[in-house]
Amino acid sequence: MSPEQEELFASVDALLEQAAADDGLPEPAERRRLRKAAGLSQEQVARALDVRRESVTSWEAGRSEPRPPKRAAYLRLLDGLAARYPEPPAAREPGESAATAAPVTAAPVTVAPATVPPAAAPQVTAPVPPPATVRPAAEVRRTAPKKAAARPSAPAAHDPRFAHGPLVVLDGDTNAYCVGGLILDCPAKDIVSLVEWALNEAQLGAERLHRSGKDADPLVVLTAAAAERLGLPEALEDRRGLRLAEDHPVVRQITRAKWKLTRRGFGPWARVYRPAQSGQRRCVQFAVLPWGALDARAWGSAGQLPPAELARVLGAYATRVITPRGSTAVSGLELMTALRPPTRAVKDARSDAWVSGPMPGSLTEPVDPAPPEAPDEHPVVAALHPRGHQRTPAEVLDEEAFDWIRDPQLLTDAECARPFAVGIDVNTAFLAAANRLIVGLGAAIRVAGPAFDKTVPGSWLIDLSGIEMDPRLPNPFTPDGTRPQGPAWYATPTVAYAHELVAAHRLPVDLTPLEGWLRPESGSYLDPWYKRLSEAYKATMADLGIEPAMDEGEFLAAMETYKQTDPGMAALLSAIKSTVKGGIGKLRERPQGAGYRPGERWPALERPTWRPDIRAAVISTARVNMHRKLVKTALATQQPPAPWGHLHFADEALLPVALLSDCAVYFSDGPAPLDFLPRTAEGKPAPGTFRLGVSPGMVKHEGTQELLWAVKMLDEGHNPARHIKGTDAAIDGE
Repeated sequence: MSPEQEELFASVDALLEQAAADDGLPEPAERRRLRKAAGLSQEQVARALDVRRESVTSWEAGRSEPRPPKRAAYLRLLDGLAARYPEPPAAREPGESAATAAPVTAAPVTVAPATVPPAAAPQVTAPVPPPATVRPAAEVRRTAPKKAAARPSAPAAHDPRFAHGPLVVLDGDTNAYCVGGLILDCPAKDIVSLVEWALNEAQLGAERLHRSGKDADPLVVLTAAAAERLGLPEALEDRRGLRLAEDHPVVRQITRAKWKLTRRGFGPWARVYRPAQSGQRRCVQFAVLPWGALDARAWGSAGQLPPAELARVLGAYATRVITPRGSTAVSGLELMTALRPPTRAVKDARSDAWVSGPMPGSLTEPVDPAPPEAPDEHPVVAALHPRGHQRTPAEVLDEEAFDWIRDPQLLTDAECARPFAVGIDVNTAFLAAANRLIVGLGAAIRVAGPAFDKTVPGSWLIDLSGIEMDPRLPNPFTPDGTRPQGPAWYATPTVAYAHELVAAHRLPVDLTPLEGWLRPESGSYLDPWYKRLSEAYKATMADLGIEPAMDEGEFLAAMETYKQTDPGMAALLSAIKSTVKGGIGKLRERPQGAGYRPGERWPALERPTWRPDIRAAVISTARVNMHRKLVKTALATQQPPAPWGHLHFADEALLPVALLSDCAVYFSDGPAPLDFLPRTAEGKPAPGTFRLGVSPGMVKHEGTQELLWAVKMLDEGHNPARHIKGTDAAIDGE
């Protein structure tokens, strides 16, 4: 190539680069505005574009620009957000006319079917589309303006197959309310035609959360009016099985149309499907509100919300967590599998064909528990013990959350002079415990006399009774806080904490395991689960006005009224917290149904995610995390520091009077946590103690009662931590 030609080519390349740069990418400030308007975090954008969060930060600050191919994807995202969240009219430049300003989205319009592509046949009520897709004004039928959401619940879908979002809430008048205020016309008059509409016309669903996972099926939520219109009864007659009878007309209609129901039948959460063909799923999930699909213990008053508002709340859950597939417990477990699928596509070396293979780092197949890890009903236990045998601590792993009260005879005069009992509650304690937790991925191996290794997950038979604890503190090795009486089974985090106490306080105790059921194949299986749910929790708290940047006083004040800020988002927050606890609980799902006989296998055992050992590790970690903070708080509030060799504290040390799972109750001179939590000389929280804040693992104010109320509870054997809010924490879903 001649020098002249090289120079010409270089000039052309420069023009092409200029054209690529002049692609309409908004200014940095607008990029940030659009992201925040959609309720997206920089982490979410970074994950979608497969870049680091710092890159998104630089793009929004104007320090750098995205380069191809990320640039085109980023522009697509911003264009989609700009269509949903145009700049408010007040932000127009001086002299700009209303005709050239961004369109106002408060008043929706109905787009005639003729303007909708054949693939999206349903009638759509939506914000004003671009002029090219709008019929002349004289032909447009306007609908009544709808109340604008306080904050958008989900971003625009990236996959055109799911252009209308993950779900719809159906009312009794053919209106299907989608995420973001969109309303589709749903003419279906029975369940079968509704299934066909949801799969073929509605463009519903959500993209998979992992490249080897599955896209989420469309979710159709039926209000009471919609259920009646579709021929469903107002309530289920079968209160035990919670499903329609096999001979019900709706079930017969589904069967005649060659659709299938799962084993749980047509109940509050029903799945209508046809077996996959050529890898193509054909499945619709239903949630029937009048049958209790949204349990008030998890969802609060969400089931009573108007359809549009419920679509916003469920859409936010689908976007931040997962499209609901049942109870929050079911969804919590499904989220684990969606984020870490058991299998992936691998190439067979001999046939050169793609086949299914195990996914590294996932739970890939069902495994039986070790005998001490199995619940009493399990066949492993039935093979070892006669029916009705009461297993001892040396025969069963008992890793449960704290439920402890102090003996009222051990209250000190100084404590009884404090007029208030104040409860503090750890935010999503089980979720915080799952963070970076190493768990077993495969079956356990029995080892006699193993040397303890805190990096190896499993169960250990060891005597921890030699560790003497101040009687005003709960013992960390039992759920009720009593001292163990000899060898017992413990999960790795509990034994590791015992070693930590012995080393930190120079206790004269020998810790030698007698036996172990250990899992050499291990990994941080729950890390993606923790990350997604913690982001969902913090994003929802931000919607409610609770930000990490708040100082402690602002945080406590905002927490007093945050539930009134946005009842829909308050319901979402409750559901997210319930997803955490329920998902962990599902790892040891017990048999259900009156026909079950102890010693038989039950369906949950065939899941790779039926793992009582992982549940035990999470609860063990949460319990020792709580105890560690109790000890640090006591050490920070006594002078002089306790001498080495024991775990007893001075009378002035701050010690709890009650614990219930993630709630601790202390006596205090004032009614708020800041009145008793220890501080450094600089006014900061003492290292290792409880810290007020919004993040998982930090604490909030649970409630305050008078001293005499708490003492009476202790005298009567009741747990003040259960009632410190003025209600029963178990009833409230705590």
